[in-house]
Amino acid sequence: MQQRLDYRKASPDAFKALLHVEHQVHRSGLEEPLLELVKMRASQLNGCAWCLDMHSKDARAAGESEQRLHLLAAWHDAPCYSARERAALAWTEALTLVATHPVSDEIYAQARQHFDEKALVDLTLAIIAINGWNRLNVAFRTAVGDYVSPHVEPGS
Repeated sequence: MQQRLDYRKASPDAFKALLHVEHQVHRSGLEEPLLELVKMRASQLNGCAWCLDMHSKDARAAGESEQRLHLLAAWHDAPCYSARERAALAWTEALTLVATHPVSDEIYAQARQHFDEKALVDLTLAIIAINGWNRLNVAFRTAVGDYVSPHVEPGS
């Protein structure tokens, strides 16, 4: 597929606004490995190849195992995720699919068992941000494959 437009160049201020949200997510105190799983799961649901490429590379560079990355689409049945990660992934799915499925009290209660109020708001903002990035990249068919994680040493 051919890229439709480069949204970063077309509207630098819009790009900077979403980037500002992303920076806030990373200052929130949520664990980076958890954030990468959440970003990948939302990107799987939204079919965003660009974000899957980016976040799989970042997750691997940060030490995430191949097994956990490969099993993410079937996390419900995979034993390798913690209870906190499962709560975050369930919350991610609920918010990403909110247009067709309401966020249940059960999923909220599960999330609250593992995240205090601030952390749950921060997690929600992370999900909002990745869904925004997904929609930009899917809508404008951002070219996939050239992303290089800043966490990888040159030549490795």
